[in-house]
Amino acid sequence: QVQLVESGGGVVQPGGSRRLMCTASGSVRDIYVMGWYRRAPGNQREWVAEITSGGITNYADSVKGRFTISRDSAENTIALQMRSLEAEDSTQYYCNAKTNNTRGLFDYWGQGTLVVVAA
Repeated sequence: QVQLVESGGGVVQPGGSRRLMCTASGSVRDIYVMGWYRRAPGNQREWVAEITSGGITNYADSVKGRFTISRDSAENTIALQMRSLEAEDSTQYYCNAKTNNTRGLFDYWGQGTLVVVAA
């Protein structure tokens, strides 16, 4: 089991920046990728960015060049630095961790943190 706790959400002006954090606890050695998703229209979750245990990063086209994902392995923490924020970035952001162990593959989610981009 992995527990994820996000922080950093809040209100930010258009064009501004915000940094989201996610800390993992529990069976963190089983994690092979962590990332961020956000709530999209229709209440679906849209993939935003991910970072693998090897440090490889990937981004959705909609955030590429504006968002940066990073990790602190010693602290079992990832961060999402968001820049040039737009109204369309306003939504709930969720931290995700994927694990792989002898029992199989599992997805874990945090409770979410809300980002509001507004003047």
